Amino acid sequence: MERAMTERTEITGTVADLNGEPHLVLSRTLDGRASDVWLDLTDSDRLGRWIGHWEGDPSSGTVQFFMTAEANDPRPERCTILQCDPPRRFACETSVEGDAWYLWFELAEAGGTTTLTFGQRLNPTDDVGSIGPGWEYYLDRLEAVRAGRDTSTVAWGDYFPALQPAYLRLVASG
Repeated sequence: MERAMTERTEITGTVADLNGEPHLVLSRTLDGRASDVWLDLTDSDRLGRWIGHWEGDPSSGTVQFFMTAEANDPRPERCTILQCDPPRRFACETSVEGDAWYLWFELAEAGGTTTLTFGQRLNPTDDVGSIGPGWEYYLDRLEAVRAGRDTSTVAWGDYFPALQPAYLRLVASG
């Protein structure tokens, strides 16, 4: 089996104070135009190649998101679209059984590449020791798809528990 070319040995996430609240922030530089990266992050079929898909009518402001990369029969997550400014910024709140996550991303294009800045507002009870490695894993799956590699080359076991201590130290120091 081909191994990932982007195995993480160190974390890329930081904790930033945005509007008085802590956010876990990760970024990736991707080849291509922001409009194409936007589709990988918002088009249900393209999103399905690396993390999951959504169902419903986005113009209603709410869709159901299915994280199919984790399970064959995932529970739907209610995804409320809070901001959608193609191809620059997107923000949403997802919720399953009372737990809610505020997620966002921004795209900035320059010189044939697009910088993706992805963030999650941290709640006091969030387990950043698993959330951080999880987003590293999914963003590396996105990189794999964009590079034409099979997502199976990105192995969850390379991220968790390996990156967990570094993420726990990150939030302890912040």
